[in-house]
Amino acid sequence: MSKAVSKKTEPPKTAYFNEKLMTAPYLFWSIAFIIIPLCMIFYYGLTDRTGAFTLENVTAIATAEHAKALWLSIGLSIVSTVICLLLAYPLAMILAQKNVSQQSFIVLIFILPMWMNFLLRTLAWQTLLEKTGVINSILNFLHLPALNIINTPGAIILGMVYNFLPFMILPLYNSLTKIDPNVVNAAYDLGANAVQTFLRVIFPLSIPGVISGITMVFVPALTTFVISNLLGGSKILLIGNVIEQEFTQASNWHLGSGLSIVLMIFIIINMVLTAIFDKNGEGTAL
Repeated sequence: MSKAVSKKTEPPKTAYFNEKLMTAPYLFWSIAFIIIPLCMIFYYGLTDRTGAFTLENVTAIATAEHAKALWLSIGLSIVSTVICLLLAYPLAMILAQKNVSQQSFIVLIFILPMWMNFLLRTLAWQTLLEKTGVINSILNFLHLPALNIINTPGAIILGMVYNFLPFMILPLYNSLTKIDPNVVNAAYDLGANAVQTFLRVIFPLSIPGVISGITMVFVPALTTFVISNLLGGSKILLIGNVIEQEFTQASNWHLGSGLSIVLMIFIIINMVLTAIFDKNGEGTAL
């Protein structure tokens, strides 16, 4: 009798076949646009022009020029990530305390710029910050000193913060909305003040969102080259610019791929940290 019941509960083979068929487009996408490009990067990065195995393309990151670009990229990315975190956390807390309609409206305001092309958003900041741009024209009209920020690391950081700030806000907002208000109220009832409640209750519970936000900002900031090209005037070379030039100008796919492998190491480290601190995906699930 148990055998008869087990046979009835088995899913039909047609349903299993349909599930496999539905996953085929995603499998094709993953193979064509993720696995194959990664294999090409590793092939070119670990071989020379003759096809022989070599680590020279990877170890080239240790040269003075490449190391300078890498550490500058890491430094600017860390600064941009910290600024995004400091700006996003208070806003995410405010959003979490609003009612549904207010939350939706404010979140829409921050998501709306993301619907515009990334390049156009960065070009808009170039127009604003250049020496004869909108901001300096207004300062000149008010007889105030001009703002010489274009083609500096400050301009690149500003562009990173503006473009990647929403990626920090959303994970934080998502984590904060999942905190039970009764837990916070219990902390107050037990005598904790606002600072103690934040440090011992709210912030520890929002760690998954913090880690996810840091990852979602740091990784694109580390690999960007468009922002530094436009707001840095191609005078400040980040590691992303070096890799882009190796592919487009020098046509040295081997060196470009080797440097890309080094960047993958930093990305993998970020992914591992995210997996450790956000095991259930609480910071990224919306």
